[in-house]
Amino acid sequence: MLRTVAAFALALGAAMPAVAGERPNILFFLVDDLGWTDVGCFGSTFYETPAIDRLAATGAKLTNAYAACPVCSPTRVSIQTGKYPARLKTTDFFGARQPQRWNRNTRLLPALYLERLPAEETTIAEALRDAGYQTFFAGKWHLGPEGSWPEDHGYDVNRGGCQWGAPGGGKRYFSPYGNPRLTDGPEGELLTDRLADETCAYVRDATSGENANRPFFAMLSFYTVHTPLMAKDDKVARYKAKREAGGGKAAEKWLTDRPGNRIETRQVRLVQNHAIYAAMVEQLDVAVGRVLKTLDEAGVADETIVVFTSDNGGLSSSEGSPTSNLPLRTGKGWMYEGGIREPTLVRWPGVTKAGDTIDAVVTSADYYPTLLEAAGLPAAPEQTVDGRSFAAALRGEAYERGPAYWHYPHYGNQGGAPAGAVRHGKWKLIEWYEDGLLELFNLDADPGEQTNLATAEPARVAELKAQLDAWRSEADVAMPTPNPKYKPKTK
Repeated sequence: MLRTVAAFALALGAAMPAVAGERPNILFFLVDDLGWTDVGCFGSTFYETPAIDRLAATGAKLTNAYAACPVCSPTRVSIQTGKYPARLKTTDFFGARQPQRWNRNTRLLPALYLERLPAEETTIAEALRDAGYQTFFAGKWHLGPEGSWPEDHGYDVNRGGCQWGAPGGGKRYFSPYGNPRLTDGPEGELLTDRLADETCAYVRDATSGENANRPFFAMLSFYTVHTPLMAKDDKVARYKAKREAGGGKAAEKWLTDRPGNRIETRQVRLVQNHAIYAAMVEQLDVAVGRVLKTLDEAGVADETIVVFTSDNGGLSSSEGSPTSNLPLRTGKGWMYEGGIREPTLVRWPGVTKAGDTIDAVVTSADYYPTLLEAAGLPAAPEQTVDGRSFAAALRGEAYERGPAYWHYPHYGNQGGAPAGAVRHGKWKLIEWYEDGLLELFNLDADPGEQTNLATAEPARVAELKAQLDAWRSEADVAMPTPNPKYKPKTK
């Protein structure tokens, strides 16, 4: 069902989509807390993800794709707005303690942050809806209180999106859910399955009858694999057996790590063998597979761009530490690669090559301008001031994003500390705000960030630090401040 867009595009002065005469549907899978190596196509041998792996085989795998923050809400803001969270002051997960309520003995007070997606921002859903798209959201929103939910930011339909950062009512991942935007299902129904059901039903409705003349944008934002760690008993039992066959607890490895020069350390998991987490990953995979099958059954798979990514790294140093992000360092809440690099897939029919691997650096702010270009819509430079379209990289053309920036002026619950970072090409510089320590890594040679080259490369450090300083000034970021109640600890 090709959708004619020529007159519409000419009226807007828009670039045409890659496939003439067709406006693509867009299906965006956003997973919560999924680590870079938590799926088979990115290296996991314990977790089983055949549906996601098939998506990789029919699309492109992006090996240097990043979240805009090592925790969830800021990254989600960047996807919706095309802007870095620091520019909007949405720098911590919504609900985190503000500085006036801070009671931890830390050197700094975290920066004040905004706890909602700003109403004045034009979201990707609003931009696409204004261009004639049908819009749908299911799952985790976590971008503000009622009045700042998906339906307030451009989504025609909202199934399960509210202020929650994790399943927060009823029986959590099992019905009854107690979710204000999702009716309860039968006793024992799994939330991950239910969100897939809602998305499948929407795809069928959006591609039939009069709706078939309009493209759709659907975002399925899973609550999984965020804690609480809960899964179906039969799947947990199977992974327990698999773990025991692989050596059980004796096969586990842990590393004591710390960011920068901090005294506080955390135990970081180095082996993927957590049975409940593995079952949650499998349940995620089944849900993804069902939605992709529905695209096939509706006859629109070849007309639908599919994006699959995560909002921050896998949880490896707290709350049960259920996964490992090796070869990357640490995980969620940390500025190291394990906290921000994401398993990302894009399938753009007629554009991406099946099974392709793309090494270009992209961040979550880049989806907005990329999807606008893919839809043949004009760029929105006033909105996507930080995002850069990577459509050229998806087409197999030369692409260089330029520097990508991070700013997390907070203490993560997982052991991370306030820091900023810049990646330009293969080089990444981290600045730790507690004491100004600078760490420089060559990510091509050292993706695990084990060798700090700051002393050996002073000119490069100075160049990247100047870039980071200039960006922070231009974006008018909020910085942490000294904590007057801090009592130094002895090492």
